[in-house]
Amino acid sequence: MLVITTEKIPGKEYEALGLVEGSMIQSKNIGKDLTQGLKGIVGGELKQYTTMLNESREAAKQRMVAQAEALGADAIVGMRYTTSAVIQGAAEMLAYGTAVKFI
Repeated sequence: MLVITTEKIPGKEYEALGLVEGSMIQSKNIGKDLTQGLKGIVGGELKQYTTMLNESREAAKQRMVAQAEALGADAIVGMRYTTSAVIQGAAEMLAYGTAVKFI
């Protein structure tokens, strides 16, 4: 499935089917949190958090795509990610866009 951040797909005409979204709420692992906290003192990339963020983003995107496929969509346009804190130590990754069907 084509997933793009732009509102238009060059050379394609389509009809909007509606909003699709997928989310993932991820909490920090206490063991990883301790080691990453130490990394904050000396500086550098927090690789465990980078991995966690990448996994959450991919899961949210795949859930959004599954929702679009269930609608019979050919593509998702205007795709965006957003994140927010849910509780201390846990955050939501949300992927959303407009499912479209080619004409």
